Amino acid sequence: MDEMTDGAAYGLHGRFLRGLALAGDGEALRADGRSVGYRELHRTALAWAGALLEAGGGRPGVIGVLGNKTVGAYTATLAALYTGSAVVPLHPGFPEARTRQALRAAGVTALVAAADAAPLLPGLLGPDSTLPVLVPEVPGAGTVELRPDQALDAPRAVEPGDTAYILFTSGSTGRPKGVPVSHSSCAFYFQQVEKRYDFTPDDVFSQTFDLTFDCAMFDLFTAWGSGGTLVAVEPGALFALPDFLAAQRVTVWFSTPSAIRLVRRTGGLTPGALPTLRWSLFAGEALKAEDAADWQRAAPAATVENLYGPTELTITITAHRWDPATSPGACVHGAVPIGRVHDGHDWLLAGEDGTPAAPDAAEGELWVSGPQSTTGYLHRADDAGRFPRHAGRIWYRTGDWVRRAPDGELTYLGRIDHQVQVQGIRVELAEIDHAVRGCAGVEDAVTVATRDGDALELVVFYTGEARPPAQFARQLRQTLPPGTLPKHYEHLPALPLNANRKTDRTGLTARAEALVGRRPAAR
Repeated sequence: MDEMTDGAAYGLHGRFLRGLALAGDGEALRADGRSVGYRELHRTALAWAGALLEAGGGRPGVIGVLGNKTVGAYTATLAALYTGSAVVPLHPGFPEARTRQALRAAGVTALVAAADAAPLLPGLLGPDSTLPVLVPEVPGAGTVELRPDQALDAPRAVEPGDTAYILFTSGSTGRPKGVPVSHSSCAFYFQQVEKRYDFTPDDVFSQTFDLTFDCAMFDLFTAWGSGGTLVAVEPGALFALPDFLAAQRVTVWFSTPSAIRLVRRTGGLTPGALPTLRWSLFAGEALKAEDAADWQRAAPAATVENLYGPTELTITITAHRWDPATSPGACVHGAVPIGRVHDGHDWLLAGEDGTPAAPDAAEGELWVSGPQSTTGYLHRADDAGRFPRHAGRIWYRTGDWVRRAPDGELTYLGRIDHQVQVQGIRVELAEIDHAVRGCAGVEDAVTVATRDGDALELVVFYTGEARPPAQFARQLRQTLPPGTLPKHYEHLPALPLNANRKTDRTGLTARAEALVGRRPAAR
């Protein structure tokens, strides 16, 4: 292959060029009720990229993409990469103030808006904005003109250390933290993916994640890197998932574990209900053993895996392959192991005081150093304590407490800030969640901690059958240590999810604060 077809000089977007070489006449994308082929998507991205470079004086910059899970948003993402610029996905459903913060923090030099996001531009940018804006699907809506003579002949090459994309995560100060991810980190990551999976041009990949969630990059660039087809999955599809997967012929599924519970509630997890799947991957929150087992029965031809990785470590950094015979026995508090850290990285466990533990420590906060790690946040003030230097290298402190099994696999126990002290006893909230899920009639549960004066109170939110708090207290006394019993229980029809479709712990904590103090505790 020459440089163009192998994509080596083109970083992350080189994976699309590989797919173009493998399946040029194939289907690259299904969204908005449309099907777009590889050649058409490539030509359109080159045209949009040329217009963006013309507006920017021919120099790469930082390009925001305002859109989500539409043909326009996917094309804009590829076009921005084709310019050699860093891409900043921006969700049209997020508050304007947050999006404006991201635009400023990333130093966005141009913006591409999908058709459905165009009406948001006046309120987002204001009347005095000089930011170049391309709205290619809505003539006259932007300030950048799209002309045929501007189209690039080929994508712009990049350097390995150049930033491929910037994503924003929650910040403790209320200001989102920008995470720049380099082309070299992406290249190393997708090398690990190719070693682990046997994706081909015949595969059809789900795309459940919003583009502001880093797992969406897995969907796009594993599908396109293998010459496969990417299928946008709207939330409503989960209510009739067997029919959707069959109609779309999906072979590779990737979502948060919360999707499993929703599909179960709608009757879609009956044995053999998902026969088209070859691979089923889950990430973003703890995968429960019962959920993995139920999904495996519904998708008997699929290999099920639990993936783990914060944004700062380029999508996912560990993987555990579910084995119905051995995995249940390796679970801790009902959570499936997250597996081993990718080859080529160093990792260690640190104690509660934030210092590296002994090499044989069984539990601790996971620190990782290696090629998938970002070197720091966009604003170095956000780095505080997250990127310590130890043993001559920089590490990323994940903030996740894990347990090491004798075979070297890791199990996720929870966030450090989900470990609380109740009457002098350290409590893993994940352990309480697991215990509550074992109570009759309970489908799912999340425990949060809040204060009632000087006392720390545990509040359980649960789904399934509503039960009197006293019944919970009686049953949980049989499994939880004295002093760790929650005193407050709140029944919900479903656990709320945040924008990334993870359980909204922040919202539940706020709700707990309102509940505690005005409701009698369980006895």
